[in-house]
Amino acid sequence: MQFTFATASKILFATGAAQRIPELAGTLGSRPCLVTGGSPERARWLIDGLTQALCAPLVIPVSGEPDTVGAAKAAEAAREAGCDVVIGLGGGSVMDTAKVVAALITNTGDIYDYLEVVGKGNPLTERPVPLITAPTTSGTGSEVTANGVLLSPEHGVKVSLRSTGMIADLAVIDPQLAASMPPKVTAATGMDALTQLLEAFVSRKSTPMTDALCREGLMRAATALPLAYEDGEDMSAREDMALAALLSGICLANAGLGAVHGFAAPIGGRSHAPHGAVCAALLPHVMEANLCALRERDPDSPSLHAYREVAVMLTADVTCDAEDGAAWVGELCADLSIPTLGELGITRADFGLLADQAAKASSMQGNPVELTRDELIGILEKAW
Repeated sequence: MQFTFATASKILFATGAAQRIPELAGTLGSRPCLVTGGSPERARWLIDGLTQALCAPLVIPVSGEPDTVGAAKAAEAAREAGCDVVIGLGGGSVMDTAKVVAALITNTGDIYDYLEVVGKGNPLTERPVPLITAPTTSGTGSEVTANGVLLSPEHGVKVSLRSTGMIADLAVIDPQLAASMPPKVTAATGMDALTQLLEAFVSRKSTPMTDALCREGLMRAATALPLAYEDGEDMSAREDMALAALLSGICLANAGLGAVHGFAAPIGGRSHAPHGAVCAALLPHVMEANLCALRERDPDSPSLHAYREVAVMLTADVTCDAEDGAAWVGELCADLSIPTLGELGITRADFGLLADQAAKASSMQGNPVELTRDELIGILEKAW
């Protein structure tokens, strides 16, 4: 047995914990950069708190999916302002941007020097400035992951800037911050968390550490996601989903992902559809394709046993088989009104290119079985 495991230096999980961010930021730096969603006024409470505790923060709003151009400009502005601590308050896009800004404040090369796939993929040579992440959604797990996902407009694909040094110094998880999420966002982000837990659990790179966390997260998400979708004020369900999302981020950072996320990067670059909705549309069909391929080509794979354990955790039925897990996920997607890939803007003409791009994605390295091009296109057909 041999594995490595890395996560945030400190995780603070509590309802109301976000109110402590100004105080905690002061232990890491004196000139804050605050990355928020597209409406910074919603973070006025934190802007005022940082101003009182330290000084007026440099505020960087992120509207929609972040791209390489905006992230590079934001990092340059933070560097010129002398920012020495970065806070990301928002969803996955906000926290990914915050991670990239923290990294590029000290690593001053061109952003494409460090990007995977479309760039040189050079390692960071300088430690990023201290980073605090505080999610306002429960899904991406970005608060504890080692990469920032950005759209490269000139290549039309989402790619990562990745380094274990980019994992947050402090992740503040306050379930109350997610209470205002509308049902549609709750569904998409929650399915992202469920997908990440499931893919990490069946991954070829899973470990006993990640397996334990995945089990905890999967059982909580299976119960809590429908409840949070139906009643956003159900704080017990919100707490469970906040924890499931946190665990999904820890697990994906250490065990990798699979074909769902292999597809999600090129599809997101092509359609600008919400990442979680794309993952949800693909998940049951990737599960089916993986199970079929494993039974045909690798019937002794540990991932087959993992898929059956997933099915038991999701359905709470110890007599079920692995395929019942895929069916359960499909029914959940219907209950959550998850759109199809066609409804998300993908056309059949895109299938060939998307399959080729997905096959090259880093997430594919964790998929429990290597899928053929025809199998990848078959997944898209069913999800479409």
